[in-house]
This record gives sequence, C-alpha cells and structure tokens, in this order.
Amino acid sequence: MNAPSFTAFALPGIPLIDVGDSLAEWIAQAAAAHAPLADGDVVVVSSKVVSKAEGRYARLADVQVSAEAEHFAQISGKDPRVVQLILDESRGVSRAAFGVLVTEHRLGFVSANAGIDQSNVEHSDERVLLLPLDPDASADALRAQLKMLTGCEVAVVISDTHGRPFRFGNVGVAIGVSGMQALVDLRGRPDLFGRAMLIAQQGYADLVASAAHLLCGEADEGYPVVVLRGLNFPRGEGRAADLNRPPEKDLYR
Repeated sequence: MNAPSFTAFALPGIPLIDVGDSLAEWIAQAAAAHAPLADGDVVVVSSKVVSKAEGRYARLADVQVSAEAEHFAQISGKDPRVVQLILDESRGVSRAAFGVLVTEHRLGFVSANAGIDQSNVEHSDERVLLLPLDPDASADALRAQLKMLTGCEVAVVISDTHGRPFRFGNVGVAIGVSGMQALVDLRGRPDLFGRAMLIAQQGYADLVASAAHLLCGEADEGYPVVVLRGLNFPRGEGRAADLNRPPEKDLYR
C-alpha cells in the first residue's frame, strides 16, 4: 500500500498585480508555461494579490479620524488614520498594546490590525491595503474563471497570515474557500486502536494555506500562487466562516 503524498509548487511568472487585473488569466497563463493545471489541483492564492486586483486600497489622506481611533492610536503608537481603518474593518477590539491592535474582523476571525497591510504595497506611505471584501465570493469567482479558462475542476483557497496568541510566528490561514470543505469533522472515526474520537475537528483549509505558505513566503519571494497537486482533499462547498469559533465557545474572549 502506497503512503499518501502530494506535491506543491509555486507558479513563477505572476506579475505585480494592479487594480482590475484578471488574476485567473494570469494564473492560467503562468500554469500553462510551467505546469498546466489539472483536475483536482488546489490553487492557493495570497489575499494580497486578490485585494490588489479588487482595488481594496484605502488612501490615508481620505480618512476621517474619530476620538476612538485617537485613543487606540495613543495606546498602540500607530498612525491614527490606520487605526481608524482597522476599526472600520472590525467588529470590536480584543486587545490593544504598543505596536498592535488585535480585533475581531468583520469577517468573523480574530487577527492583528484587521489584516490591514502596508508591506509589498506600492506607495505605502500614502495608502494601505485591506482584505478582500468577501474572500469566499472571490474564491468562487476564481474557481469558476479557472474552469472556463483551463477546463479543469480545481479548488481555490485564499490565504492570509495570522499570528497566534500563545506561540511565536505567523502561519498561513484560509480566509476564502471554494471547492473543498474548510472544516473536517473527525468525531466518531476510530483511532488506530478502534477508540472513537470524540472531539477531533480538522481545520483543513488552514492546513492547506500553511502548506502553501512554506513556498510563497511573506517578504520579497514574489510567489503569490501555489498549486498543491495529488492532495486527496475533502470535496464540498466549505466556507472560510466555518473555521471561526463563535464567542460562546471561546474560552479566552
């Protein structure tokens, strides 16, 4: 019996993405030149290039700063305009300390600075980049466009990087999912000794995003698209929201 395996490769040739660019066309072209997409591939795309294509920029000069933003700017040492954008993208502030604001994002997850970023953003002294408005919808659209362009049935994961409250270092997480289950419930399945698992749930889409982040990186690597091939992933129509733990089940909020 063969042990399970899969391969992962970054797609070279993706240019710096600008507003209105067709990500699907660039992905299809890059794949055709390097390794054509195949049925069953998982295409992991950095949220940053999705946001750029969708024009999710905010000009700092246009931001009206509230008293609440001024308050958190004093605590965090951040630009009050950036703080205002963080608050606008959030349902509430979880923690505030120098250098960071931890918030519950409007999409339901908890992260630093509401995912707002200035790294790898052109003219970052004048503008910042917000996360996609609806990453699940963006993943659906990319998947449909790739099907039209290549004829292949693929799954799409839109990834971002999050820190973790009790461990150093960022990891990749899924903020948009299409064509696979995001959360896999293993409860009731037997372990090696026949004992039924009682609480095991697998954040499958997050595992996929983190695997891809080993290749795409966060700095100047320049590989925003990674393909996982041969992965026996759970098919389905999962949503990234499936991974969010509701407050009533959260022991720390």
